[in-house]
Amino acid sequence: MIKSTLKLVAAILLFASCSQTEKAPSGMTYKITHASSNEKLIKNGQILKFNLEYKIKSKDSIFMTTSNQMPGYIQFDSAKFATAKYVFQEIVGKLRKGDKVEFSLSVDSLVKQGQVPAYDNMFIKGDVILGKLEVMDVFANAEMVNADQLKEEAKYKEKLSKPIKDFLAKNKINAKETPEGVFVVIKNMGDTTNKVDTSKQVTVNYKGYHLNGEVFDTNIKPGDSTAKPFPVRIFESQVIGGWHYGLLNFAKGATGTIYIPSYLAYGQQGNDKIKPNECIAFDIEVVDVKKKEVLPPQGMPMPQPNDARQKAKASEKK
Repeated sequence: MIKSTLKLVAAILLFASCSQTEKAPSGMTYKITHASSNEKLIKNGQILKFNLEYKIKSKDSIFMTTSNQMPGYIQFDSAKFATAKYVFQEIVGKLRKGDKVEFSLSVDSLVKQGQVPAYDNMFIKGDVILGKLEVMDVFANAEMVNADQLKEEAKYKEKLSKPIKDFLAKNKINAKETPEGVFVVIKNMGDTTNKVDTSKQVTVNYKGYHLNGEVFDTNIKPGDSTAKPFPVRIFESQVIGGWHYGLLNFAKGATGTIYIPSYLAYGQQGNDKIKPNECIAFDIEVVDVKKKEVLPPQGMPMPQPNDARQKAKASEKK
């Protein structure tokens, strides 16, 4: 009984000591809180699933986090991580499943080591970056990771699509969900003998708006003679993914609305008009659908009207 009690006390003291602030060889300070003594230390080649957060101490503001997003995955390479400096990888070999780590990084040190290019409005001289890492799971091989990533991706997409589903339900709108996650409402079928597919280029009139109805972009400008339909080469033009997937449900002359989740729109970054992780909608009118024209080889200039006329005159002189 006494021996068992002593072993228990020793175990408690061991794990309590691991929750104290320590210093890595590079000078990075950290504190590990172990979730369980039953979990084994991660082995070389195993893969960590983790959540990570970085916060600027002086501003008490988070500038990077995987929480409520897709978790991160990293394979433990003991030889490579042994040379890691001033990053959390430096201490991965001390971690177990369920562990939580708090660590601090000096902005001055990061600038000196080139990990931060220079001081700016975010990274101020003398400031500190506070990091948090949670080991959510540990996997033995890539196949297990791939299976887990598919599950996490499905959950993440479901979460990001919820505002659209709630909006459609509230407004009693019947929309078709594509396999990729775009919600489509066709109001006028158009010419169903001339449908959009991956071999087509289309021209469209559109109005983009937030789910509250506020318009952020449109090429529909009544009375403006310069307004023209917008050209899109399916899966080639530089437009958001939701447009490509959504337009595949239209035909020439068709009208409708596409509701696009953020992961097929402007993502976690957003832009000057779209908030991060915001779902958006577009009213669409497909003006024309035709086979893609052959583009000139990259780097070869397109013939200009003046060039064509000059060549015609030169041939006449001959």
